[in-house]
Amino acid sequence: MPVPERPDGGKDRRSAVLIAGPTASGKSAFASAIGRKHPAVIINADSMQVYRDLSILTSRPTLGEIDAVPHCLYGHVDASETYSVARWLREAEQAIGAAWAAQRLPVIIGGTGLYFRALERGLADIPPIPESIRLKWRSALREEGSVALHRILCERDPQTAASIRPSDSQRIVRALEVLDTTGQGLRQWHGDHRGARLLDDRVCIVRLLLTPRRDQLYQAIDRRFVQMIETGALEEVRALSARGLPSSLPAMKAIGVAELTAVIEGHMSLDDAIARAQLRTRRYAKRQMTWFRNQMASWSAIERPDPSQTESLLQSLAL
Repeated sequence: MPVPERPDGGKDRRSAVLIAGPTASGKSAFASAIGRKHPAVIINADSMQVYRDLSILTSRPTLGEIDAVPHCLYGHVDASETYSVARWLREAEQAIGAAWAAQRLPVIIGGTGLYFRALERGLADIPPIPESIRLKWRSALREEGSVALHRILCERDPQTAASIRPSDSQRIVRALEVLDTTGQGLRQWHGDHRGARLLDDRVCIVRLLLTPRRDQLYQAIDRRFVQMIETGALEEVRALSARGLPSSLPAMKAIGVAELTAVIEGHMSLDDAIARAQLRTRRYAKRQMTWFRNQMASWSAIERPDPSQTESLLQSLAL
């Protein structure tokens, strides 16, 4: 287990554990094992687990897990809202500060790499987007679609466009809004970070990246989606679909929502829906692993998390 640097040698320094990894890699179980050994608060860093309507499909912690170890930033956002990195950063900083005030160890876990990057590097101070520009690009998305807007972004800001998939309508629209508002691309803005306010050199940090073997990860993904169906995922999507929310909302794009909606509407068999959702999840996990390898090369990699490792981790933090 890695030993974090303690430049001032003090025993009263604040500590934090960051655990990143692809979906279904065992992050939650490992974090819970830490929480059973030492007073901790588990703080979510997954962009889909924030949505209240998606407990099963996003594998949110169970009530038993939450009773055993306090959890924050899970299921606190309605599916009708668009949750942002900036909002997560504000709420995560508050949760981390509250954990330290209560003399608990903040354990930040998730698969959304942008959240971890924002936590450690901060966010650029981008000005507010005027409502006229916001409406302009929202309307363009409805009329032309994300692929057409991505082509526009490629012409105007190729550097940012290269980092966004043509199907990622939310990020494409955001990039065009920022470009219209400021005359500067998102990639340029992201190069000008304000300092992170909590996880700086005064904090003793362990950074862990779970890197399971791909074949084992894919098997876990496939098993987990079947378990989701067995524990009520179809009913969960039925309730969400009944709300009639726009398909452009992030919660409506969660893997499994479109597939199970097709089952409910009689357009797809359940077996086909399961197979398609499993394939989408495997592809998503592959993209996550690529991002982590490129952006978190300095993190300590663990192929298979072992709860017994928590003892040495806590010792490295002098807890």
